[in-house]
Amino acid sequence: MQQTEAFGVILALLGAVLLIAAVKRKSQVLLNFLVRTVLGAICVIFTNDYLAAQGIALAVGLNPVSLLTLGTLGVGGFALLYGIVACKFL
Repeated sequence: MQQTEAFGVILALLGAVLLIAAVKRKSQVLLNFLVRTVLGAICVIFTNDYLAAQGIALAVGLNPVSLLTLGTLGVGGFALLYGIVACKFL
């Protein structure tokens, strides 16, 4: 009976460690997404202001879809949004 209990305790500890690792990984992914979203939005605002000061009529709007793109893709999403607007401008 002791061997079975010890095996159960080991399995419970292993499950707890795996659960903690999974929660930590998900929180890192969420934090990374939020940081990319905020920094991307700030970059879009500054880029829109810079282009307007230069007399270039390219502006990316900030809406849930563009924020999702910025958060998911990061710098690539930033380039994608301005690339789409530039193609519409041509």
